Amino acid sequence: MGEFITLTAADGHKFDCYKADPAGAPKGGLVVIQEIFGVNSHVREVADGFAKDGYAVLAPALFDRAEKNFEVGYKPEDIAKGRDTRAKVPWDDAVKDVAATVAALKAAKVGKIGSVGYCWGGSMSWLAATRVGVDASVCYYGGQIAMYNGETPKNPVMMHFGENDHGIPMADVEKIRAAHPDAEVFLYPAGHGFNCDHRGDFHPDSAKQARSRTLAFFAKHVG
Repeated sequence: MGEFITLTAADGHKFDCYKADPAGAPKGGLVVIQEIFGVNSHVREVADGFAKDGYAVLAPALFDRAEKNFEVGYKPEDIAKGRDTRAKVPWDDAVKDVAATVAALKAAKVGKIGSVGYCWGGSMSWLAATRVGVDASVCYYGGQIAMYNGETPKNPVMMHFGENDHGIPMADVEKIRAAHPDAEVFLYPAGHGFNCDHRGDFHPDSAKQARSRTLAFFAKHVG
């Protein structure tokens, strides 16, 4: 359904970006932000799904700064590769690429713009809200949001966390709630990565409910 295009960040870095367009006029634009596994088949499917829902979607390859065409699955060795590669991409540089992606959607005049990210991308979607500023941001199980809890979002934010996520302490979730009472924070009877149907932690009911809430949130704030 989609295709890869090339975008350029403010510092001159060129990176790939998966582009998925709706069948008709877009309701708005969405930046879909990857997990640590790259813009792999799952992320492309997520982007295609939001395009079918009527949004113009761009999914930036944020690991291009460390390794072009990085794409792995969900085996233990893939997780290790993903973590190693993520460590080579400074947060500030990834924010530059997200900002360039937002700018590309604005240039395309698709309407209001939202961000949605998963895992590492969930934390990046939080930084899209605090450092870039869009019209709405959704963060799925962003483990590093607590690390940037002192930052103030420029737009409405929704977050989804699994109660059984061994990588994100519920104490962190409560700190986020306390610091940002305006954010919509939801918990699900699931573990980390519950939205991804390519991995063992996939929890269909939680994924369906979270997606329904996400689409309602975007309908309200993006279009």
